[in-house]
Amino acid sequence: MTFPRYRAQTVAALSTLFLAMTGPAHATGLDLPDAERIAAQLEVYNSNAPGSIFALQPYRNDMSLTGADGLEVTLTSMNPGVNAWFILRVAGGDHGRARFYHLENADPAAWQVSLAMDGDAPAIRLESADNTVDCAPWQGRNSQLEAARAEPLPYAPLCDGAMYLRNQVSGNRTSREAIAEFLRENVIFGDSLVNLIKGTLFQDAYRESSEEADTEDAGSVVAALGQANLSRFPVMRTAPGFDLVGAEGGMEAGSWYAVEDAPGIYASMMQPGMISDEILNRRGETNWLDGVERGANVHLVAFDMRDFEIGYELGTAHPALGWSSRPHGAGRDWSIPGPDGIDSPSPLIMTGMLSPSLTDRVAATFTAGYKRDHGAFRYGDMATFNHGHHYGFMVNGTVLSRLWPGLSTIYVTHDGSFGMTTWTEALNEELLPHLRFARQNGVPLIHPDPETGESVPGDRVTQWGAGNWSGSADAQLRTLRAGSCLREVGGRQFLIYAYFSTATPSAMARTFQAYDCDYAMLLDMNSQEHTYMALYPQIEDGDDWIEAEHLVPGMASIDQQSRAGVVPRFVGFADNRDFFYLLRRE
Repeated sequence: MTFPRYRAQTVAALSTLFLAMTGPAHATGLDLPDAERIAAQLEVYNSNAPGSIFALQPYRNDMSLTGADGLEVTLTSMNPGVNAWFILRVAGGDHGRARFYHLENADPAAWQVSLAMDGDAPAIRLESADNTVDCAPWQGRNSQLEAARAEPLPYAPLCDGAMYLRNQVSGNRTSREAIAEFLRENVIFGDSLVNLIKGTLFQDAYRESSEEADTEDAGSVVAALGQANLSRFPVMRTAPGFDLVGAEGGMEAGSWYAVEDAPGIYASMMQPGMISDEILNRRGETNWLDGVERGANVHLVAFDMRDFEIGYELGTAHPALGWSSRPHGAGRDWSIPGPDGIDSPSPLIMTGMLSPSLTDRVAATFTAGYKRDHGAFRYGDMATFNHGHHYGFMVNGTVLSRLWPGLSTIYVTHDGSFGMTTWTEALNEELLPHLRFARQNGVPLIHPDPETGESVPGDRVTQWGAGNWSGSADAQLRTLRAGSCLREVGGRQFLIYAYFSTATPSAMARTFQAYDCDYAMLLDMNSQEHTYMALYPQIEDGDDWIEAEHLVPGMASIDQQSRAGVVPRFVGFADNRDFFYLLRRE
């Protein structure tokens, strides 16, 4: 079996990395381990099957303390450079056998997390530039930890809300009602629980002074986006499920319109048959489009990434970590439970829901990509090596499935930089230490030609099996699909989400070319549940509850009803699918 051995970083290079990632010391917390330990952990990470969720984290660090009563507490930071996810292990003393808890820092930019002795007992220490608070949620007969674990909430607050315990929950009605009630009581849209904490425990740590930023006129952004390269521009009567500025009489095909009450978000619409002959008639790049997909509506939504941060969260069940049924021969090793040597993230917990600490800034959510069983290759060369190229993913700096060369990848770095590209071994060495989020899904629809820089269809767009494009339930390549692209205009990035009511990969590639995208990739397909996309406009109507507006009306049926009202998917209840989210920049 061929397995890429990413070149080991030298100790000198790792020392430089350590200095770059730790930065100036203002509060201690758990930092990166020393260069020698990182090198040793990278060696395990790069092995054929690392074998545990901890072994998949080459930059992890931990510390342990023991109390006078024999209580042993270990805190593991899964990635100190991100400072978001921690595994707490409590054993001994009155606690008996070891218990594990997945903790999430409610505001990684604000406070550092470590362990410290509070008298003769261990405690979690939360530090900001000006404040230090100790918290021992395991203390007492009915401890905070056990009470939080018993809650039907995917995020149960600890340490006065500075940390969350991530709980495994189902999507049943009881848990949905509990989550809705918690959000109603603790998260006001525009003033989250974390903001309330900032005004108490960590009051001075958040004080900043800056000039107000100028908001660019939406019309100038629309002008910068321009029109798609179409042969005709009819006015289309069908519109997305949210209000647009200037589209009262319909949408001109290929043009962009600002979304009402959603600064930085724009919508467009077209049909692939309208694309200019200059693009459609290029031979040898794609398959010819049939009459059905030529006349099928495509909805597009563009996000000006100067205004947004992007993040990613796994669903409660998908994508899983074990083997896909698709790889065969040398692509599958039956001696290990999955391509990374594991088939479960335990003791990590996947919630399928946005953290409540981010709810006040959420601008949009959309379903991410294939389930694990579909997210690997059955046919073609990619099925036979690198474990069948299972699509990789990372959340909050924590590797849950390794990223493989040759696959289309959306990624976000520690500093919030966003990119979309075909992954390579060189990128893995360069970017892995700096990644916060990543999601792979298939091969490129379009990508820059290495010689001309012009965006061209990927070389597998016309190959159903070798491209792992999948199809409908009756094996039709043309089906409902969603995709995304990255476009740069005048030095600014736009993330474009596209919903194709029915299309083949060829129609998707031609559409993204017509919109002058630099890189594009497939997301998910076959149903509005799998291609779900919602916006959360900033509407001041006296109601603090979050209201979702959907790209197409049928997606609203996927949200849930509760006593609190309509509960949006991914934001208001745990879901089994993974998703991307867009946050308004602070």
